[in-house]
Amino acid sequence: MSGINDYIDSEVKSNDVVLFMKGTPGFPQCGFSGQVVQILDYIGADYKGVNVLDSAELRQGIKDYSNWPTIPQLYVKGEFVGGCDIVREMFQAGELQTFLVEKGVSVKGAA
Repeated sequence: MSGINDYIDSEVKSNDVVLFMKGTPGFPQCGFSGQVVQILDYIGADYKGVNVLDSAELRQGIKDYSNWPTIPQLYVKGEFVGGCDIVREMFQAGELQTFLVEKGVSVKGAA
């Protein structure tokens, strides 16, 4: 179990923005993952997508890691932000862009 946890930990800590998702950014395999990809692409945030469908161990591991039951999961600068609903609400309120900029992540059209 610790192997997968170390892998997740290193992905989360070595990428400014990382999205654990079903499928890939170019080919999301669930609607919720697709929505988060669309939002991140729209605001022009550079992120890494990690496909949890590659491994059952990873799929369970990320839920244990964050203590969050669903996928996708978005991390920014090592911090768990949330799943699709939270990301969408933050985006609609204009908070996601602000949050990313405050964390030092460049987005397009940010002040």
